[in-house]
Amino acid sequence: MSKDDIRPAAEADGEAGRGAAVVVGGGLAGITAALSLADAGLRVTLLEGRPRLGGLAFSFKRGELTVDNGQHVYLRCCNAYRWFLDRVDGAALAPLQERLDVPVLDADRRRLGRLRRTALPVPLHLAASLATYPHLSLAERAAVGRAALALKGLDPADPKLDGQDFGSWLAARGQSPRAVEALWDLVGVATLNAVAGDSSLGLAAMVFKTGLLSRPGAGDIGWARVPLGDLHDTLARKALDSAGVRTELRTRVTSISRTQNGGWKVQVPGEDIEAQTVVLAVPQHETHDLLPDGALDEPDRLLDIDTAPILNIHVVYDRKVLKRPFFAAIGSPVQWVFDRTDASGLAEGQYLALSQSAARDEIDAPVAALRERYLPELERLLPAAHGAEVRDFFVTRERTATFAPTPGVGRLRPGARTKAPGLYLAGAWTATGWPATMESAVRSGISAAGAALSALDRPRDHLFDFEEAA
Repeated sequence: MSKDDIRPAAEADGEAGRGAAVVVGGGLAGITAALSLADAGLRVTLLEGRPRLGGLAFSFKRGELTVDNGQHVYLRCCNAYRWFLDRVDGAALAPLQERLDVPVLDADRRRLGRLRRTALPVPLHLAASLATYPHLSLAERAAVGRAALALKGLDPADPKLDGQDFGSWLAARGQSPRAVEALWDLVGVATLNAVAGDSSLGLAAMVFKTGLLSRPGAGDIGWARVPLGDLHDTLARKALDSAGVRTELRTRVTSISRTQNGGWKVQVPGEDIEAQTVVLAVPQHETHDLLPDGALDEPDRLLDIDTAPILNIHVVYDRKVLKRPFFAAIGSPVQWVFDRTDASGLAEGQYLALSQSAARDEIDAPVAALRERYLPELERLLPAAHGAEVRDFFVTRERTATFAPTPGVGRLRPGARTKAPGLYLAGAWTATGWPATMESAVRSGISAAGAALSALDRPRDHLFDFEEAA
Protein backbone atom coordinates (compact mmCIF):
# COMPACT_ATOMS: atom_id res chain seq x y z
CA MET A 1 0.00 0.00 0.00
CA SER A 2 1.50 3.34 -1.04
CA LYS A 3 1.19 6.62 0.82
CA ASP A 4 -1.30 7.76 -1.79
CA ASP A 5 -3.60 4.83 -1.10
CA ILE A 6 -4.79 6.13 2.27
CA ARG A 7 -4.91 9.80 3.11
CA PRO A 8 -6.07 11.42 6.33
CA ALA A 9 -9.84 11.17 6.12
CA ALA A 10 -10.13 14.83 7.12
CA GLU A 11 -8.88 16.44 3.94
CA ALA A 12 -12.39 17.11 2.64
CA ASP A 13 -13.27 19.12 5.79
CA GLY A 14 -10.03 20.94 6.35
CA GLU A 15 -10.23 19.84 10.00
CA ALA A 16 -8.52 16.60 11.00
CA GLY A 17 -10.92 13.72 11.18
CA ARG A 18 -14.13 15.75 11.33
CA GLY A 19 -17.06 13.79 9.90
CA ALA A 20 -14.82 10.78 9.27
CA ALA A 21 -15.05 7.27 10.69
CA VAL A 22 -12.71 4.30 10.59
CA VAL A 23 -14.02 0.77 11.07
CA VAL A 24 -11.38 -1.81 11.96
CA GLY A 25 -12.41 -5.29 10.83
CA GLY A 26 -14.28 -6.48 7.75
CA GLY A 27 -16.44 -9.24 9.16
CA LEU A 28 -20.22 -8.95 9.36
CA ALA A 29 -20.00 -6.59 12.35
CA GLY A 30 -17.56 -4.26 10.61
CA ILE A 31 -19.39 -4.30 7.28
CA THR A 32 -22.67 -3.49 9.04
CA ALA A 33 -21.13 -0.67 11.08
CA ALA A 34 -19.50 0.81 7.97
CA LEU A 35 -22.71 0.71 5.94
CA SER A 36 -24.77 2.18 8.77
CA LEU A 37 -22.32 5.05 9.32
CA ALA A 38 -21.99 5.77 5.60
CA ASP A 39 -25.77 5.78 5.18
CA ALA A 40 -25.85 8.58 7.76
CA GLY A 41 -23.49 10.68 5.67
CA LEU A 42 -20.13 9.96 7.33
CA ARG A 43 -17.02 9.38 5.26
CA VAL A 44 -16.03 5.86 6.24
CA THR A 45 -12.83 3.87 5.79
CA LEU A 46 -13.04 0.13 6.42
CA LEU A 47 -9.75 -1.64 7.21
CA GLU A 48 -9.43 -5.43 6.98
CA GLY A 49 -6.23 -7.41 7.46
CA ARG A 50 -7.32 -10.35 5.32
CA PRO A 51 -7.49 -10.30 1.51
CA ARG A 52 -11.29 -10.58 1.67
CA LEU A 53 -14.35 -9.51 3.63
CA GLY A 54 -16.64 -11.80 5.61
CA GLY A 55 -14.68 -12.60 8.76
CA LEU A 56 -15.30 -16.20 9.82
CA ALA A 57 -18.08 -16.77 7.28
CA PHE A 58 -16.22 -16.98 3.97
CA SER A 59 -15.45 -19.11 0.92
CA PHE A 60 -12.33 -20.31 -0.86
CA LYS A 61 -11.45 -22.27 -3.98
CA ARG A 62 -10.37 -25.92 -3.94
CA GLY A 63 -9.92 -27.15 -7.48
CA GLU A 64 -13.31 -26.91 -9.19
CA LEU A 65 -15.11 -26.39 -5.88
CA THR A 66 -16.00 -23.14 -4.17
CA VAL A 67 -15.98 -24.16 -0.52
CA ASP A 68 -17.49 -22.43 2.50
CA ASN A 69 -15.18 -22.60 5.51
CA GLY A 70 -18.18 -23.92 7.43
CA GLN A 71 -21.92 -24.35 7.07
CA HIS A 72 -23.75 -21.27 8.36
CA VAL A 73 -27.52 -21.04 8.81
CA TYR A 74 -29.87 -18.43 10.17
CA LEU A 75 -33.47 -18.42 11.40
CA ARG A 76 -36.48 -16.35 10.49
CA CYS A 77 -36.13 -14.64 13.89
CA CYS A 78 -32.68 -13.36 12.86
CA ASN A 79 -34.14 -10.04 11.81
CA ALA A 80 -30.88 -8.10 11.77
CA TYR A 81 -29.10 -10.62 9.54
CA ARG A 82 -32.13 -10.63 7.24
CA TRP A 83 -31.82 -6.83 7.10
CA PHE A 84 -28.16 -7.28 6.18
CA LEU A 85 -29.07 -9.66 3.35
CA ASP A 86 -31.57 -7.12 2.03
CA ARG A 87 -29.03 -4.30 2.37
CA VAL A 88 -26.49 -6.13 0.17
CA ASP A 89 -29.18 -7.42 -2.24
CA GLY A 90 -28.55 -11.02 -1.22
CA ALA A 91 -31.85 -12.17 0.32
CA ALA A 92 -32.90 -14.18 -2.72
CA LEU A 93 -29.62 -16.12 -2.54
CA ALA A 94 -30.22 -17.31 1.03
CA PRO A 95 -33.93 -18.19 1.23
CA LEU A 96 -35.79 -19.50 4.25
CA GLN A 97 -37.81 -22.67 4.54
CA GLU A 98 -41.52 -22.11 4.16
CA ARG A 99 -41.92 -23.91 7.49
CA LEU A 100 -39.46 -25.40 9.96
CA ASP A 101 -38.70 -29.00 8.96
CA VAL A 102 -35.64 -30.79 10.34
CA PRO A 103 -35.09 -34.46 9.45
CA VAL A 104 -33.40 -36.22 12.39
CA LEU A 105 -31.78 -39.62 11.76
CA ASP A 106 -31.08 -41.99 14.63
CA ALA A 107 -28.01 -43.95 13.61
CA ASP A 108 -28.45 -46.69 16.23
CA ARG A 109 -32.14 -47.36 15.66
CA ARG A 110 -32.01 -46.57 11.93
CA ARG A 111 -35.10 -44.44 12.23
CA LEU A 112 -36.07 -41.04 10.83
CA GLY A 113 -37.91 -38.43 12.84
CA ARG A 114 -38.85 -34.87 11.99
CA LEU A 115 -39.08 -31.66 13.94
CA ARG A 116 -41.71 -29.64 12.11
CA ARG A 117 -44.05 -26.80 12.88
CA THR A 118 -47.61 -26.02 11.90
CA ALA A 119 -49.30 -22.62 11.55
CA LEU A 120 -50.95 -22.94 14.97
CA PRO A 121 -50.09 -20.40 17.70
CA VAL A 122 -47.13 -20.94 20.04
CA PRO A 123 -46.65 -23.45 21.67
CA LEU A 124 -49.17 -25.55 19.74
CA HIS A 125 -47.15 -25.05 16.52
CA LEU A 126 -44.72 -27.76 17.68
CA ALA A 127 -47.19 -29.96 19.56
CA ALA A 128 -47.98 -32.37 16.74
CA SER A 129 -44.30 -32.81 15.89
CA LEU A 130 -43.35 -33.46 19.51
CA ALA A 131 -46.25 -35.87 20.00
CA THR A 132 -45.00 -38.07 17.15
CA TYR A 133 -41.24 -37.57 17.58
CA PRO A 134 -40.01 -41.18 17.50
CA HIS A 135 -36.66 -40.59 19.21
CA LEU A 136 -38.27 -39.99 22.61
CA SER A 137 -40.64 -42.09 24.72
CA LEU A 138 -44.11 -40.82 25.56
CA ALA A 139 -42.96 -39.90 29.07
CA GLU A 140 -39.91 -38.06 27.70
CA ARG A 141 -42.07 -36.10 25.28
CA ALA A 142 -44.38 -35.04 28.10
CA ALA A 143 -41.40 -33.97 30.20
CA VAL A 144 -40.02 -31.96 27.26
CA GLY A 145 -43.33 -30.13 26.96
CA ARG A 146 -43.27 -29.19 30.64
CA ALA A 147 -39.65 -27.99 30.41
CA ALA A 148 -40.46 -25.91 27.31
CA LEU A 149 -43.28 -24.15 29.17
CA ALA A 150 -40.94 -23.49 32.11
CA LEU A 151 -38.30 -22.15 29.71
CA LYS A 152 -40.86 -19.83 28.15
CA GLY A 153 -41.32 -18.22 31.54
CA LEU A 154 -37.64 -17.33 31.99
CA ASP A 155 -36.18 -13.89 31.33
CA PRO A 156 -32.90 -14.38 29.39
CA ALA A 157 -31.73 -10.94 30.52
CA ASP A 158 -31.90 -11.96 34.21
CA PRO A 159 -28.26 -11.86 35.45
CA LYS A 160 -28.94 -14.85 37.69
CA LEU A 161 -29.49 -17.05 34.63
CA ASP A 162 -26.10 -16.10 33.22
CA GLY A 163 -24.34 -17.83 36.11
CA GLN A 164 -26.28 -21.11 35.83
CA ASP A 165 -25.66 -23.92 33.38
CA PHE A 166 -28.41 -25.16 31.09
CA GLY A 167 -27.68 -28.85 31.66
CA SER A 168 -28.35 -28.67 35.40
CA TRP A 169 -31.54 -26.73 34.78
CA LEU A 170 -32.75 -29.41 32.35
CA ALA A 171 -31.86 -32.25 34.73
CA ALA A 172 -33.79 -30.54 37.53
CA ARG A 173 -36.83 -30.53 35.26
CA GLY A 174 -36.76 -34.22 34.53
CA GLN A 175 -34.97 -34.21 31.19
CA SER A 176 -33.36 -37.58 30.52
CA PRO A 177 -29.94 -37.92 28.86
CA ARG A 178 -31.78 -39.18 25.79
CA ALA A 179 -34.00 -36.08 25.68
CA VAL A 180 -30.97 -33.84 26.00
CA GLU A 181 -29.21 -35.60 23.12
CA ALA A 182 -32.22 -35.99 20.82
CA LEU A 183 -33.71 -32.52 21.29
CA TRP A 184 -32.07 -29.94 23.55
CA ASP A 185 -28.47 -30.49 22.40
CA LEU A 186 -29.59 -31.11 18.84
CA VAL A 187 -30.62 -27.45 18.72
CA GLY A 188 -28.36 -26.05 21.42
CA VAL A 189 -25.02 -27.36 20.17
CA ALA A 190 -25.68 -25.97 16.69
CA THR A 191 -26.67 -22.52 17.96
CA LEU A 192 -24.54 -22.13 21.09
CA ASN A 193 -21.49 -24.20 20.08
CA ALA A 194 -21.57 -26.00 23.43
CA VAL A 195 -23.43 -28.86 25.06
CA ALA A 196 -26.09 -28.01 27.63
CA GLY A 197 -23.83 -28.59 30.62
CA ASP A 198 -21.30 -26.07 29.30
CA SER A 199 -23.85 -23.41 28.30
CA SER A 200 -25.15 -20.39 30.16
CA LEU A 201 -28.81 -20.82 31.02
CA GLY A 202 -29.37 -17.19 30.00
CA LEU A 203 -28.07 -17.75 26.48
CA ALA A 204 -29.86 -21.08 26.14
CA ALA A 205 -33.13 -19.52 27.27
CA MET A 206 -32.64 -16.76 24.72
CA VAL A 207 -32.08 -19.27 21.90
CA PHE A 208 -35.06 -21.49 22.66
CA LYS A 209 -37.46 -18.69 23.59
CA THR A 210 -36.64 -16.60 20.53
CA GLY A 211 -36.21 -19.38 18.00
CA LEU A 212 -38.93 -21.82 19.03
CA LEU A 213 -41.24 -20.19 21.56
CA SER A 214 -41.79 -16.61 20.35
CA ARG A 215 -43.87 -16.94 17.19
CA PRO A 216 -44.72 -19.90 14.93
CA GLY A 217 -42.30 -19.14 12.10
CA ALA A 218 -39.37 -17.89 14.18
CA GLY A 219 -37.38 -21.11 13.85
CA ASP A 220 -37.68 -21.57 10.10
CA ILE A 221 -34.18 -22.20 8.75
CA GLY A 222 -32.39 -20.29 5.99
CA TRP A 223 -29.00 -20.85 4.41
CA ALA A 224 -27.02 -19.63 1.43
CA ARG A 225 -27.62 -21.45 -1.85
CA VAL A 226 -24.45 -19.79 -3.16
CA PRO A 227 -20.96 -19.61 -1.64
CA LEU A 228 -20.85 -17.40 1.44
CA GLY A 229 -18.21 -15.28 -0.27
CA ASP A 230 -20.80 -14.21 -2.83
CA LEU A 231 -22.84 -12.66 0.00
CA HIS A 232 -20.31 -11.53 2.60
CA ASP A 233 -17.52 -10.47 0.25
CA THR A 234 -18.68 -9.80 -3.33
CA LEU A 235 -22.12 -8.32 -2.62
CA ALA A 236 -20.96 -6.68 0.60
CA ARG A 237 -18.08 -4.99 -1.22
CA LYS A 238 -20.48 -3.76 -3.90
CA ALA A 239 -22.79 -2.30 -1.23
CA LEU A 240 -19.87 -0.64 0.54
CA ASP A 241 -18.62 0.86 -2.72
CA SER A 242 -22.10 2.17 -3.55
CA ALA A 243 -22.36 3.74 -0.09
CA GLY A 244 -19.06 5.53 -0.61
CA VAL A 245 -17.10 3.46 1.91
CA ARG A 246 -13.41 3.21 1.21
CA THR A 247 -12.42 -0.43 1.78
CA GLU A 248 -8.79 -1.41 2.27
CA LEU A 249 -7.92 -5.12 2.40
CA ARG A 250 -4.60 -6.60 3.54
CA THR A 251 -4.34 -3.60 5.86
CA ARG A 252 -3.65 -4.44 9.49
CA VAL A 253 -4.06 -1.80 12.18
CA THR A 254 -1.09 -1.60 14.53
CA SER A 255 -2.29 1.01 17.03
CA ILE A 256 -5.03 3.50 17.89
CA SER A 257 -4.28 6.69 19.79
CA ARG A 258 -5.72 10.10 20.60
CA THR A 259 -4.84 13.15 18.53
CA GLN A 260 -4.19 16.57 20.04
CA ASN A 261 -7.54 17.86 18.81
CA GLY A 262 -9.47 15.05 20.53
CA GLY A 263 -9.91 12.83 17.49
CA TRP A 264 -8.33 9.47 16.74
CA LYS A 265 -5.24 8.36 14.86
CA VAL A 266 -5.41 4.85 13.42
CA GLN A 267 -1.99 3.58 12.45
CA VAL A 268 -1.43 1.12 9.62
CA PRO A 269 1.94 0.25 8.08
CA GLY A 270 3.31 3.38 6.45
CA GLU A 271 0.35 5.64 7.17
CA ASP A 272 -1.74 7.31 9.88
CA ILE A 273 -5.47 7.83 9.37
CA GLU A 274 -7.28 10.47 11.39
CA ALA A 275 -10.95 10.19 12.24
CA GLN A 276 -13.56 11.47 14.66
CA THR A 277 -15.09 8.03 15.15
CA VAL A 278 -13.48 4.58 15.38
CA VAL A 279 -15.29 1.25 15.58
CA LEU A 280 -13.23 -1.76 16.62
CA ALA A 281 -14.96 -4.75 15.01
CA VAL A 282 -12.32 -7.42 15.62
CA PRO A 283 -12.14 -10.43 17.99
CA GLN A 284 -11.92 -9.83 21.71
CA HIS A 285 -8.21 -10.57 22.08
CA GLU A 286 -7.29 -8.27 19.21
CA THR A 287 -9.59 -5.60 20.63
CA HIS A 288 -7.80 -5.89 23.96
CA ASP A 289 -4.45 -5.28 22.29
CA LEU A 290 -5.69 -2.19 20.42
CA LEU A 291 -7.68 -0.53 23.20
CA PRO A 292 -6.13 2.69 24.51
CA ASP A 293 -5.70 3.05 28.27
CA GLY A 294 -8.89 3.93 30.10
CA ALA A 295 -11.27 2.86 27.35
CA LEU A 296 -12.72 0.09 29.54
CA ASP A 297 -12.72 -0.21 33.32
CA GLU A 298 -11.45 -3.78 33.28
CA PRO A 299 -10.00 -4.47 29.82
CA ASP A 300 -8.49 -7.78 30.91
CA ARG A 301 -12.01 -9.17 31.18
CA LEU A 302 -11.93 -9.44 27.40
CA LEU A 303 -9.17 -12.04 27.76
CA ASP A 304 -11.47 -14.09 30.00
CA ILE A 305 -14.01 -14.52 27.17
CA ASP A 306 -12.94 -17.96 26.00
CA THR A 307 -13.33 -19.26 22.45
CA ALA A 308 -14.85 -22.47 21.11
CA PRO A 309 -13.96 -24.35 17.91
CA ILE A 310 -16.04 -25.72 15.05
CA LEU A 311 -14.80 -28.56 12.84
CA ASN A 312 -16.06 -28.89 9.28
CA ILE A 313 -15.69 -32.10 7.31
CA HIS A 314 -16.10 -32.06 3.54
CA VAL A 315 -16.81 -35.21 1.50
CA VAL A 316 -17.20 -35.44 -2.28
CA TYR A 317 -18.82 -38.62 -3.60
CA ASP A 318 -18.98 -39.85 -7.19
CA ARG A 319 -22.77 -40.14 -6.95
CA LYS A 320 -25.79 -38.79 -5.08
CA VAL A 321 -26.04 -40.37 -1.64
CA LEU A 322 -28.38 -37.89 0.09
CA LYS A 323 -31.79 -36.87 -1.25
CA ARG A 324 -32.55 -34.17 1.32
CA PRO A 325 -30.92 -30.73 1.46
CA PHE A 326 -29.78 -31.45 5.02
CA PHE A 327 -30.36 -33.59 8.09
CA ALA A 328 -29.30 -33.84 11.72
CA ALA A 329 -28.10 -37.04 13.37
CA ILE A 330 -28.25 -38.56 16.83
CA GLY A 331 -26.56 -41.70 18.10
CA SER A 332 -23.56 -40.76 15.98
CA PRO A 333 -20.60 -38.37 16.15
CA VAL A 334 -22.10 -36.78 13.02
CA GLN A 335 -24.15 -33.70 13.93
CA TRP A 336 -25.50 -31.85 10.87
CA VAL A 337 -24.98 -32.70 7.19
CA PHE A 338 -25.71 -30.34 4.28
CA ASP A 339 -25.74 -30.93 0.54
CA ARG A 340 -23.43 -28.24 -0.93
CA THR A 341 -23.25 -29.69 -4.46
CA ASP A 342 -24.97 -26.90 -6.37
CA ALA A 343 -23.56 -24.09 -4.25
CA SER A 344 -20.01 -25.32 -4.72
CA GLY A 345 -20.24 -25.59 -8.49
CA LEU A 346 -19.62 -29.35 -8.51
CA ALA A 347 -20.61 -30.74 -11.91
CA GLU A 348 -20.66 -34.47 -11.10
CA GLY A 349 -21.35 -36.44 -7.93
CA GLN A 350 -22.39 -34.98 -4.59
CA TYR A 351 -20.60 -32.79 -2.06
CA LEU A 352 -21.64 -33.07 1.59
CA ALA A 353 -20.49 -30.75 4.36
CA LEU A 354 -20.59 -31.91 7.99
CA SER A 355 -20.77 -29.18 10.63
CA GLN A 356 -19.36 -30.34 13.96
CA SER A 357 -19.83 -27.83 16.75
CA ALA A 358 -18.43 -28.08 20.30
CA ALA A 359 -15.51 -29.91 18.68
CA ARG A 360 -12.78 -29.23 21.22
CA ASP A 361 -11.82 -32.92 21.42
CA GLU A 362 -11.41 -33.27 17.64
CA ILE A 363 -10.32 -29.88 16.37
CA ASP A 364 -6.67 -30.94 16.06
CA ALA A 365 -7.28 -34.56 15.02
CA PRO A 366 -5.35 -35.65 11.89
CA VAL A 367 -7.33 -35.77 8.67
CA ALA A 368 -6.66 -39.53 8.37
CA ALA A 369 -8.20 -40.16 11.80
CA LEU A 370 -11.25 -38.07 10.96
CA ARG A 371 -11.66 -39.88 7.66
CA GLU A 372 -11.49 -43.24 9.44
CA ARG A 373 -14.16 -42.14 11.89
CA TYR A 374 -16.63 -40.21 9.76
CA LEU A 375 -16.83 -42.09 6.47
CA PRO A 376 -18.18 -45.27 8.15
CA GLU A 377 -20.64 -43.08 10.08
CA LEU A 378 -21.94 -41.57 6.86
CA GLU A 379 -22.39 -45.06 5.45
CA ARG A 380 -24.29 -46.03 8.60
CA LEU A 381 -26.58 -43.01 8.22
CA LEU A 382 -26.85 -43.07 4.41
CA PRO A 383 -27.18 -46.57 2.90
CA ALA A 384 -26.62 -45.06 -0.57
CA ALA A 385 -23.06 -44.19 0.48
CA HIS A 386 -22.15 -47.88 0.55
CA GLY A 387 -19.92 -48.55 -2.43
CA ALA A 388 -19.79 -44.90 -3.47
CA GLU A 389 -16.35 -43.61 -4.38
CA VAL A 390 -14.98 -40.83 -2.17
CA ARG A 391 -13.35 -38.44 -4.63
CA ASP A 392 -12.25 -35.92 -2.03
CA PHE A 393 -12.15 -35.69 1.75
CA PHE A 394 -10.84 -32.60 3.47
CA VAL A 395 -11.26 -30.65 6.68
CA THR A 396 -11.55 -26.98 7.63
CA ARG A 397 -10.95 -25.96 11.22
CA GLU A 398 -12.06 -22.79 12.94
CA ARG A 399 -10.29 -23.00 16.29
CA THR A 400 -11.77 -19.73 17.51
CA ALA A 401 -15.09 -19.95 15.66
CA THR A 402 -17.19 -18.43 18.45
CA PHE A 403 -16.91 -17.18 21.98
CA ALA A 404 -17.61 -19.94 24.48
CA PRO A 405 -21.14 -19.49 25.94
CA THR A 406 -20.06 -20.66 29.39
CA PRO A 407 -21.95 -19.70 32.56
CA GLY A 408 -20.85 -16.22 33.60
CA VAL A 409 -19.81 -15.05 30.14
CA GLY A 410 -22.58 -12.44 30.06
CA ARG A 411 -20.89 -10.25 32.68
CA LEU A 412 -17.70 -10.24 30.59
CA ARG A 413 -19.25 -9.02 27.35
CA PRO A 414 -18.91 -5.24 26.91
CA GLY A 415 -21.44 -2.98 25.25
CA ALA A 416 -20.83 -0.87 22.16
CA ARG A 417 -19.79 2.26 24.05
CA THR A 418 -16.39 2.70 25.69
CA LYS A 419 -15.21 5.38 28.12
CA ALA A 420 -13.17 6.94 25.33
CA PRO A 421 -15.37 9.40 23.36
CA GLY A 422 -15.63 8.41 19.73
CA LEU A 423 -14.43 4.80 20.24
CA TYR A 424 -16.92 1.94 19.94
CA LEU A 425 -16.86 -1.87 19.97
CA ALA A 426 -18.58 -4.36 17.69
CA GLY A 427 -18.44 -8.11 17.21
CA ALA A 428 -20.60 -11.14 17.93
CA TRP A 429 -18.81 -11.43 21.30
CA THR A 430 -20.06 -8.05 22.56
CA ALA A 431 -23.21 -7.64 24.67
CA THR A 432 -25.89 -8.27 22.06
CA GLY A 433 -27.87 -10.74 24.16
CA TRP A 434 -27.33 -13.36 21.44
CA PRO A 435 -24.82 -16.20 21.21
CA ALA A 436 -22.01 -15.97 18.66
CA THR A 437 -24.04 -16.02 15.46
CA MET A 438 -24.22 -14.01 12.25
CA GLU A 439 -27.23 -12.31 13.82
CA SER A 440 -25.20 -11.25 16.84
CA ALA A 441 -22.44 -9.86 14.61
CA VAL A 442 -24.84 -7.74 12.56
CA ARG A 443 -26.66 -6.51 15.68
CA SER A 444 -23.35 -5.44 17.19
CA GLY A 445 -22.44 -3.42 14.10
CA ILE A 446 -25.81 -1.65 14.17
CA SER A 447 -25.46 -0.94 17.90
CA ALA A 448 -21.96 0.51 17.48
CA ALA A 449 -23.08 2.71 14.58
CA GLY A 450 -26.14 3.84 16.53
CA ALA A 451 -24.05 4.80 19.55
CA ALA A 452 -21.62 6.73 17.33
CA LEU A 453 -24.38 8.58 15.50
CA SER A 454 -26.06 9.54 18.77
CA ALA A 455 -22.81 11.03 20.04
CA LEU A 456 -22.39 12.94 16.78
CA ASP A 457 -26.03 14.07 16.82
CA ARG A 458 -26.55 12.49 13.41
CA PRO A 459 -29.84 11.03 12.11
CA ARG A 460 -30.49 7.41 13.04
CA ASP A 461 -33.82 6.90 11.28
CA HIS A 462 -32.22 4.62 8.68
CA LEU A 463 -30.87 2.17 11.26
CA PHE A 464 -32.44 -1.24 11.74
CA ASP A 465 -34.87 -1.00 14.67
CA PHE A 466 -34.51 -3.96 17.04
CA GLU A 467 -37.71 -3.22 18.96
CA GLU A 468 -39.84 -2.77 15.84
CA ALA A 469 -38.57 -6.07 14.42
CA ALA A 470 -39.14 -8.02 17.66
